[in-house]
Amino acid sequence: MKDKSRHTVRLPRRIILGRDAVEELGSSVKELGAKRVVVLTSKTPLKLFGEKIRRILSESRLYFTLSLIGEGDAFTEALKLEKRLARLDRKPGESVVVGFGGGRVIDAGKILAWRSSLEFISVPTVPSHDGIASPLASAPRRGKRYSFNAIMPSVIIGDVSILATAPPRYFGAGVGDLVAKHTAVKDWRLSHTLRGEYYGEYAASLAETIAERIVRCAEKIAGDRLEGASILVEALIHAGVLIGIAGSSRPCSGSEHLFSHALDHVAGYPALHGEQVGIGTIMMSKLHDGDWFRIRSALSKVGAPVSAREINVSEKQVVKALTLAHTIRPERYTILGDKGLTRKAAEELARSTMVI
Repeated sequence: MKDKSRHTVRLPRRIILGRDAVEELGSSVKELGAKRVVVLTSKTPLKLFGEKIRRILSESRLYFTLSLIGEGDAFTEALKLEKRLARLDRKPGESVVVGFGGGRVIDAGKILAWRSSLEFISVPTVPSHDGIASPLASAPRRGKRYSFNAIMPSVIIGDVSILATAPPRYFGAGVGDLVAKHTAVKDWRLSHTLRGEYYGEYAASLAETIAERIVRCAEKIAGDRLEGASILVEALIHAGVLIGIAGSSRPCSGSEHLFSHALDHVAGYPALHGEQVGIGTIMMSKLHDGDWFRIRSALSKVGAPVSAREINVSEKQVVKALTLAHTIRPERYTILGDKGLTRKAAEELARSTMVI
């Protein structure tokens, strides 16, 4: 009989946080024993910080290429870059992949590094999601978005000076992705009790601590860009690392994430992932008999959306997403159960939490 508690723990080698932390990018590459750097980025980070990245890597006397990813999904863009990387004359372990940007860039970098058997350095430019530090990547399949194991970043660089310049909505999205740990852990415990799924108390308790700290720090996050970026990136990195400790996304992703993925399917990716997850957390907290209004208040304080109207989604789309959420990952048991919510129950839930 297989031991359900047995799993592999994956952790980063180095985490660098603070102002101007990106200045250690060159030394981090050298510490990994690499000589060539493949930097993945997108238009905005390249425009704002491209010269800084070029200077840092040039001063470190590293050969590097800056690759601008296109508008496709992370997996498609990674495959394009994989072909280009394969043409380079390199020895195993000589190169390292750096993801410098937002969620799609980080995911593309993980996928490229994973498929090419290279190490990965995560340098986020927006504090919007815990994927900056987790071993998971997200990609669409058959009209739905799935997360899968790719590679844990070897190095994570959280430069507060860069993150503080992100648009305010990315701060709200980060808070949304973090308060979700409240309901994700409750779903995990429920599955452990009813289905015998492996449950890690250490990872679960830390995830709850992270979520609680973010709720308590909502005013600080809203009031000071530098301090807010520091609080958020530290929490997001810790949450991502917890996924590596638990061996799954369970401590960080539950029914609230299923709602977000269902909403993507129903409404065509209407908002940022963390924004949708935050709204999902409000409703799933009500199902868990939790303090959903306190979570809603914390999201409001940081300017995150708390209603369908604020993300340009109709009431019908929210209700439909709620009824479909349990089908997104049927193997993952949550408060939604095996049969999900009826249309009437879904509408009552959304209305009672002021989402619609």
